[in-house]
Amino acid sequence: MRTLFGTDGIRGKAREYPLDPQTMYALGEALAHRLKSNGNSPRILLGMDTRESGPEIARALSAGIAHGGGEARFVGIVPTPAIAYLCRISDAAAGISISASHNPFADNGVKVFGHDGMKLADRIEKEIEDELLAIRRDDVTIPEIAIDEDRALIEQYEQFLAGSLGANALRGRRIVLDTGHGAAYRIGPEVFRRAGADVTVINDAPNGRNINEQSGALHPEALAKAVIAEKADFGVAFDGDADRAIFVDDAGKVRDGDEIIFLWAMREQSRGRLAGNRVVTTVMSNLGFEKQLAAKGIELLRANVGDKYVLELMQSSGAILGGEQSGHIIDLTVHTTGDGIHTALVFAELLVEAEKPFSELPTFQPMPQLLLNERVAAKPPLESLPRYQAALKEAEEELAGAGRILVRYSGTENLVRVMVEGEDAQKIRTVAEQLRNILRTEIT
Repeated sequence: MRTLFGTDGIRGKAREYPLDPQTMYALGEALAHRLKSNGNSPRILLGMDTRESGPEIARALSAGIAHGGGEARFVGIVPTPAIAYLCRISDAAAGISISASHNPFADNGVKVFGHDGMKLADRIEKEIEDELLAIRRDDVTIPEIAIDEDRALIEQYEQFLAGSLGANALRGRRIVLDTGHGAAYRIGPEVFRRAGADVTVINDAPNGRNINEQSGALHPEALAKAVIAEKADFGVAFDGDADRAIFVDDAGKVRDGDEIIFLWAMREQSRGRLAGNRVVTTVMSNLGFEKQLAAKGIELLRANVGDKYVLELMQSSGAILGGEQSGHIIDLTVHTTGDGIHTALVFAELLVEAEKPFSELPTFQPMPQLLLNERVAAKPPLESLPRYQAALKEAEEELAGAGRILVRYSGTENLVRVMVEGEDAQKIRTVAEQLRNILRTEIT
């Protein structure tokens, strides 16, 4: 079992274990050791979001990489998917994105990509983690290395994004972007303007501490108001590292990842390009979504929560489109990970082709679904909790096959998540609250 790596890299409080300088130094050293071969010095790209702790972690990783025989190359403040893309098109042996995604500024994390632009397999993460723990020591020296911006690499990523559309493809379109004071605050607006869009940007003044603060993908309320005020065609909100996107239609209604995947799948199917007539989502996706896809002749496959698991199932099933309700969408025709800016660009083109307002595009009738989160101090196996197991059995009998219950621990936070879905909204709320309350008292 991995103890440091979760479903999306290593996460925690900045400056505390495992994101302390000593552990990050050891991670850089262990990664360089793994990549070093035939006397070559592996190059490892480093990018980060706008958190104030990012440069400190970058310096510790860089020093460890150098001690392990590698070379760190700083890219600058860029979305996580930029690192994945640049690994693929450069001579980099690996890349690290320093980000805690949608978490508050006091958190941070690291996501490691291989030369192929893929997040590392669980087995490889475990091997790196084992060496990291074996070589970690307290007496390391972290030099004051300058954290530079590599404008040439950033331009390559911007050209990749803009290249997914024709010249001036979005001319005449009015779009609002909420960059959440995060990694997309410069690149997102730049790419949309290159495509000819009339862009209004909100929450694009990062100060190191305001990332995701009442803004971005987790807080689209201000975006909805801005879309109405600007009479925009749509709005899109990115999370801190811009690998996910949440949309707002022209009527100010928030639209999640399931709806965008549905519309995207319809477009690809109409063009005969939806490989296998299947898409991949996670166990969190709405049953209404699955039923409407089935009515259109499209199979939905469900992966465990975590974009790396979505990607693995996409690759094994031959699917080209997949993602998560949270707005993390993977387009395997061009990318190896979710990219919020790419998703937004593709959707903007889709909307131009549809020649209808976003609010008039038909999707699906969602089944009532409720997700409750409870903070926990520990994560004992759920099957080891007798009161919860008894309550779960009773709840499943009560739903009688007309719904779903999914309870899991977050892979990135100290939370237990209780999701209940069914035809009766009041019943699912009652079931969800009962299970949440039992877990609250049984997990100490």
